[in-house]
Amino acid sequence: MAYAMIFFPLAMAAIAAAVPSNRLRPWLLPVTAAGHLTMTGFVQACPAMRNTASWLVLDPPGRIVLGVVSTLFLFCSVYGVGYLHSRQGRSNRIFCACLLGFLGIMSLVTWAHHLGLMWVAIEATTLVTAPLIYFNQTQRSIEATWKYLIVGSVGIALALLGTFCLAYAALQGGLESTLSLEGLLQHAPQLSKPWLHAAFVLLLVGYGTKMGLAPMHTWKPDAYGESPGVVGAIFAGGVTSCAFLAVLRIYQICLAAGENAYISRLLLFIGLFSMAVAGVFMVGQRDFKRMLAYSSVEHMGILALGLGIGGPALFGTMLHIVTNGMTKGILFLSAGNIHRAYGSKNTDQVSGAMRRVPLSGTLFLVGFLAITGSPPFGPFISEFSILNGAFDAGRFVTGGLYLFLLLVVFMGMGATVLKVVQGRPSAQVRSTPYREGLLTVAPVLALMGIVILLGVYIPAPLNTLLNEAVHFLEGRP
Repeated sequence: MAYAMIFFPLAMAAIAAAVPSNRLRPWLLPVTAAGHLTMTGFVQACPAMRNTASWLVLDPPGRIVLGVVSTLFLFCSVYGVGYLHSRQGRSNRIFCACLLGFLGIMSLVTWAHHLGLMWVAIEATTLVTAPLIYFNQTQRSIEATWKYLIVGSVGIALALLGTFCLAYAALQGGLESTLSLEGLLQHAPQLSKPWLHAAFVLLLVGYGTKMGLAPMHTWKPDAYGESPGVVGAIFAGGVTSCAFLAVLRIYQICLAAGENAYISRLLLFIGLFSMAVAGVFMVGQRDFKRMLAYSSVEHMGILALGLGIGGPALFGTMLHIVTNGMTKGILFLSAGNIHRAYGSKNTDQVSGAMRRVPLSGTLFLVGFLAITGSPPFGPFISEFSILNGAFDAGRFVTGGLYLFLLLVVFMGMGATVLKVVQGRPSAQVRSTPYREGLLTVAPVLALMGIVILLGVYIPAPLNTLLNEAVHFLEGRP
């Protein structure tokens, strides 16, 4: 099944590149997404399908990320059809091919149980997503693309160096050099501690760059701000989740080696620092798409913080992968609709969105409440679980700082969001031709339904999977 989930989207990407019709090509996106989500459902239900080869194994954390990526991509693909239909004047050949290629490569990341293969897959995501940022073909979008490529390449180079250090830690421990996850976990206590520490730092910085953890986040505001809303949703909910999965791999190895105290300090620091940086840059932010980029920096910090707390906070951390991914889809897709209705991302020109585009404006406002941890939405449950974990672990200072930074983000983000949705749009804006359509609104409504559901009830299969992921990371049966 692993090969089908990886190569089916790649084959469809090749077909998309060959299809001559600019109007028909986007329909390959939901067709592929539906097929991929069906395969994801089968592999989630059938344990026998989860072990294809020694390098391709779908473990519980991988199953969570795969489910998030596949589900989010389905809704984004439907939105993408409506979005590209209104952009008929621009060729979508490369756009569609890269989106489909992304799905196949992200599938490889979730299945990879060899750290070298995982590195190759994450590096491939940089190459396949860069053209998506440049779709609008403006001076600012080409600048954002180059920044993404350069900063991302530096990060992935550091991750490669960290991977080498991890292999050398095995050699220094008198073991055979290996990058197999199973082999490293089995012999983790024998790994050379100095080399393992170096590997963790380099891999955290390298893959943290891909996640957008501060201070390695510098590519995010430009890339998210200049790319189409559907691309921002995929970055914030898909690419970052896969990069976090890579961090989970090295976290699990260090945990098995008994280095919990060392890695915990680093994760707590970088998590709180990312939240603080995001909060500072959100205050007074006038570009609402850049604001969403800083929101992503904040939530990557929350994931790192939850991982640093460990133990009682791990359940909330794994749940936050799901809730953050779905909620980011709501925000970026609705923000994309608002941007196209106004032709601007600046709050000086954008106001009264709830009057100009009622559904998108309302969803943008409700999405803000959800992502900032307000009940009864999914992120409230995951963020509250992490807070409980901090207090249960006796980390009262960490829990207090976490609450304070959540408040700062709420205030800073709220000021920008209220400027966007409140007021009256100008007569010039009301006369623009853009109108909300079924394909660009229905996926956002569906994502909102999922986020509300996760806030009031966690389905039993998902709850079981989250607990399995926690046990897997802690090395428990």
